[in-house]
Amino acid sequence: MSRLTGQVAVVTGGGNGLGEAIALRLAEEGAAVAVLDIDPRGQTVVERLEAAGHRALFVQTDVTDEAQVRGAMEATVGRFGRLHVLVNNAGIEGANQPTDQLPLSEWERVMAVNTTAVFLCTKHAVPHLKRSGGGSVVNISSIYGIVGGGDIPPYHAAKGAVRTMTKNDALTYAADRIRFNSVHPGFIFTSLVNRYVHDAGWDPKAAKTALDALHPLGGTGTPDDIAWGVVYLASDQARWVTGAELVIDGGYTAR
Repeated sequence: MSRLTGQVAVVTGGGNGLGEAIALRLAEEGAAVAVLDIDPRGQTVVERLEAAGHRALFVQTDVTDEAQVRGAMEATVGRFGRLHVLVNNAGIEGANQPTDQLPLSEWERVMAVNTTAVFLCTKHAVPHLKRSGGGSVVNISSIYGIVGGGDIPPYHAAKGAVRTMTKNDALTYAADRIRFNSVHPGFIFTSLVNRYVHDAGWDPKAAKTALDALHPLGGTGTPDDIAWGVVYLASDQARWVTGAELVIDGGYTAR
């Protein structure tokens, strides 16, 4: 299919994991893709996309730095002419400490990447989306933006904020034909979850078995499970979908 032919998309945190899969699937559906990541591995993703015949651009970006975010959006439009899709995917898990033991600096670090960056990227994408006559913003939240897990307090708070920010922006920009939706993944063994397992001192095999059991459909998800949901929300197939939560979690939150 070519659901995104002629579209231009920005994917933050596109250098690995969910972001890499999202960038690949958007490109396969016809979009030109700008990969924004502080990690230079984003260039490798772009080279892979270009080798497959897709239009792609890497802009090394600290998404917590407003000047860099503004410049990345301008570079994308300068290269491809317009902007139609923004995927706010960049995120970190933070330290797994209870609230009364968590340093303020750690709280601020997680909130900066997981929430403030969503604000900054949206702020500087919206003028370009308006000039394109509308578009789609997909914010990657989490099941832990909906329910608690008894761990990593700043991650829960940040992802919950993203969930509500999405709904508010959906109302704010509906008249501009800019749709805002959030995606809420269950556990997927990306580098983020692998770090979480390592920092918790779990045996990786035992952790996989335990996390698999939390998802009624069985097993944990794959990056493509999330990427295809993003493609749908970015496309005109979701033209009447805004302010929604797409939960892709194997049934984790159904209990």
